[in-house]
Amino acid sequence: MSALSINIQLNTGASIPAVGFGTVCDEANKGIFKEALEAALLEGGYRHIDTAWCYGTEALIGEVLQKLFDSGKLKREDVFVTTKVWPSLWANPLKSLDKSLHDLHLDYVDLLLQHWPLAFDSDENGHPKVPKDEQGHVKFAKGADYLDTWKKMIEIYKTTDKVKAIGISNYTVAMMKRLLEQTDVVPAANQVELHPHLPQVEFVKFCQDHHIIVEAFSPLGSTGAPNLKIPIVVDLAKKYGVPAVDILVNYHVQAGRVVLPRSQNIKRIKKGFSEVKLTKNELAQLDQYGIEHPKRYICQDWGKGIGFEHWG
Repeated sequence: MSALSINIQLNTGASIPAVGFGTVCDEANKGIFKEALEAALLEGGYRHIDTAWCYGTEALIGEVLQKLFDSGKLKREDVFVTTKVWPSLWANPLKSLDKSLHDLHLDYVDLLLQHWPLAFDSDENGHPKVPKDEQGHVKFAKGADYLDTWKKMIEIYKTTDKVKAIGISNYTVAMMKRLLEQTDVVPAANQVELHPHLPQVEFVKFCQDHHIIVEAFSPLGSTGAPNLKIPIVVDLAKKYGVPAVDILVNYHVQAGRVVLPRSQNIKRIKKGFSEVKLTKNELAQLDQYGIEHPKRYICQDWGKGIGFEHWG
């Protein structure tokens, strides 16, 4: 069985595919991005696209989706699409959403996330994406509150048909507690960096206790996919006779989490991921490795004050 066929239920009652196609793409791979996405949807078995306003790939995604919908190879309801509001558009998430919908050629997204619990100072169009002062430091919007964005997203969710669910990304436990105390919509998901080098066990438990699905980005680590070389991952791959990447994917899927690997390697994309029924003990061993050898790979300077552990 393929891990790509597994779905998880959100607190809205909707289902989200447990494995999503990550769409961060550097300029060097933009030329093959559309081909890679089409292969993911038609041959790889993906039914979940994770994107964002700031990735710069939504127009390309829209072209692929429009082509596949027009050809009858896919229907809109076949694909779960997530996009995100970047902090430079913190005061106007509807503007961010409308731009994404336009580029994606969609009337709605299945999930809208607040990308970061931050508010960047910027022009009305959200540019530059990470504005800086004369010393090169990010300029945060004075007097802004990250919950302002969430409250505006709640309004979009309650008053329009443009989103089926809303959620957050890069929120700490303390931030989630504040959100739950001060607003009346429980996020459907919280997307963070998570992998056997960074298991964030207490964070995961808090989300589970409050029916917030955890989504894991950068499951392989960063450049060079260092998590493929973790000894216990290598050992489990040998035990189950699968590539190490399948262990990293199933580390999340078997624990009821969403995982968002990304690749522009078309041959690799077409292979998909086998379902590997890791035991509770094996999942605990993977967690323990990260507890003993913590490593965060995505840690921009402007995120140091958020409150996550092991921020570079």
